[in-house]
Amino acid sequence: MAKSIYLTEAEEKLASLIWSNVPLTSPELVTLAARELSWKKSTTYTVLKKLCEKNVFKNENANITVLLTREEQMARQSRRYVEDAFGGSLPKFITSFFGGKKLSPEQAMELKHIIEEHEEDRSNG
Repeated sequence: MAKSIYLTEAEEKLASLIWSNVPLTSPELVTLAARELSWKKSTTYTVLKKLCEKNVFKNENANITVLLTREEQMARQSRRYVEDAFGGSLPKFITSFFGGKKLSPEQAMELKHIIEEHEEDRSNG
């Protein structure tokens, strides 16, 4: 499993802004963060530097490159949560998530398809 990356609240805010607006340059990000988050230039560059150190983004020659997509980060966070809160048991997580709620036939079918796509091939054993 890929290494889990923990993002602080500030890092998540800036990462979300970047993911939603790439491609962009660091000066463009400063302007965007000032407008959207009311951040100063120094705050933006400090948080961007931390995100680059965590290998989420790369800032080279003032051009920001995505190294870790939003989807990849969400998957890592989800796996970490299931590991930490449910001992890695996906069935326990799903049972807790449903909390007695019922699925529509469409939702049940979609989940069945997802499970089939990710099920290990038993014929290779």
